[in-house]
Amino acid sequence: MSNRVDLACEKVLRKLPVGKILPVKRVAQGTRKSKKYHQILVSVQQVGIIEPLVVHQTKHKQDEYMLLDGHIRLEILKELSVETVDCLIALDDEAFTYNHKINRLSPIQEHFMIMKAIKSGVSENDIALALDIDVSKIQKKRDLLDGICAEAVQLMKGKRGNSGTFSQMRKAKPMRQIEMAELMCASNNFSVGYAKCLLVATPSSQLTDASVQKSIDGLSTIDVARMERETASLATDFKSIEETYGKNVLNLVIVVGYLKNLLNNGKVVQYLVQNYPEILKEFQKIIESRNLDDLSLSEKVE
Repeated sequence: MSNRVDLACEKVLRKLPVGKILPVKRVAQGTRKSKKYHQILVSVQQVGIIEPLVVHQTKHKQDEYMLLDGHIRLEILKELSVETVDCLIALDDEAFTYNHKINRLSPIQEHFMIMKAIKSGVSENDIALALDIDVSKIQKKRDLLDGICAEAVQLMKGKRGNSGTFSQMRKAKPMRQIEMAELMCASNNFSVGYAKCLLVATPSSQLTDASVQKSIDGLSTIDVARMERETASLATDFKSIEETYGKNVLNLVIVVGYLKNLLNNGKVVQYLVQNYPEILKEFQKIIESRNLDDLSLSEKVE
């Protein structure tokens, strides 16, 4: 069997006349008035087309091309009276919106991209102009990780924590920042509200400024003290689980392998069916499970 993978497009870009590219759908009037449309318009004006259009040559006219991806960009090019544009020529005519397969940038990734652009000599004003946002927002993204330790940044990479989340983390010392990041990752909750709760539950000795009054609406000092104790206990439990998880997964793999071999024996299966059908059912569940989360609490205990 061949491992060769056929390319979906030609290897090189082709510069095509905008007037020869035929859209397969109309851009709605509401889309034209949207903020996203305006951002793309400003970006094209400032830096040109970054992502090429994807087209396929029509069967009836060799000099005409059907647009597969990039309808908003094409509409903007026409609005700006641009005559030619770089395109990828698709080898089939399957319409496919490539942007749907792109994972949107996390705030940390945006920060690193902006820092890279600045180090390359691009001014903050130019970046703001290209993205059609206020320069103060670029500066906020630039300073996103100021005061955040490298270990916490590593844990939060690819997560959806925003500037408010990091603002709360910044008020804690590095070790506590790591604990906060671990707890947010474990709960898959990166909201400002959750980060603020974790900060309120942080002992004063782990804050960068111990004199800062910790408070949250609706909570008394007694509630805050209880939150501190519960959060400390939760962090301890988390570390304990983290230390044993690898061993448990290894044990599960060994058990699953053994049970598969066991149930490959027809006589064993027949014996279990006749005498212990409920045990056979549990064995089959364990074999079908791919990780510890697939097993119920009772099955893990057993």
